[in-house]
Amino acid sequence: MKTYTTLAAVAALAVAFPVHAEFALGDRYTDADGDLIADIPTDPDQLIDPGTLIFAYTPVEDPAVYAEVWADFLDHLSEATGRDVQFFPVQSNAAQIEAMRAGRLHIAGFNTGSNPLAVACAGFRPFAMMAAEDGSFGYEMEIITYPGSGIEAVEDIRGQQMAFTSETSNSGFKAPSAILNDEFDMTPGEDFEAVFSGAHDNSILGVANQDYMAAAVANSVMGRMLDREVVTEDQIVSIYTSQTFPTTGYGTVYNLTPELQEAIREAFFSYDWEGTPLAEEFGRNGESQFIPITFQDNWAVIRTIDAFNGVEYDCD
Repeated sequence: MKTYTTLAAVAALAVAFPVHAEFALGDRYTDADGDLIADIPTDPDQLIDPGTLIFAYTPVEDPAVYAEVWADFLDHLSEATGRDVQFFPVQSNAAQIEAMRAGRLHIAGFNTGSNPLAVACAGFRPFAMMAAEDGSFGYEMEIITYPGSGIEAVEDIRGQQMAFTSETSNSGFKAPSAILNDEFDMTPGEDFEAVFSGAHDNSILGVANQDYMAAAVANSVMGRMLDREVVTEDQIVSIYTSQTFPTTGYGTVYNLTPELQEAIREAFFSYDWEGTPLAEEFGRNGESQFIPITFQDNWAVIRTIDAFNGVEYDCD
């Protein structure tokens, strides 16, 4: 039996509970136009125009697999910008954010939960997201267990162990923490043992192999793993499905030249998905194009969840 929560229920968290942290950019960035992302510097000396662009996809699954998945798109990006483009495999959300903050990463897809921190502390300017042909987008957080675990409903996790991915992940930690607290009066570390797997695929495999009794995961990742038969449906039982959240946000670091940022943006929206490795992989979730997004609008619910959880965007 699945339990569903609504967008209104999550959005209401900001009203029902005190907001512990209001979103703000780090001190090194400005936001004169109020769109909540770092402005492109007006001083030419602060702009960068690298001959080789570095791209990183969010560290969800095997980086070697995704280097091949993204290869054709990166060729298109190289042709559109006139630059070499290299795939940079990252092992954690923190490492990805630090790489952009340090100037070693120019274009990236940051996962849903990492987007606010990347925007605040690394000068990330998201502008695109994957979507279906009809423009619909998103994924859900699911709490999963395995058959015979003894867990038949979310309340049964009390006193047991539950796996999260990382503290920067929306579906892997932030959203389930808020939902468990608000709907079930359960707090990680107090009402059940919380462990961290490091990635969604680790959590899903851990449940399938009965190493974890329960886990909070992104069902988009689980869907791709089921499609590739990394795990099978008879190994997984879903006991909770959330509202739909925005998926990975794609964008650039703030201080690339305006002309280069525009060329990169256009490359995303001009890419022909048909017959590509990108379509084969992400088509498993029904995604077939990039659509324009804004951090201010599309990530509002994620910032609400962060506020409820008392997240502080500390960039020191």
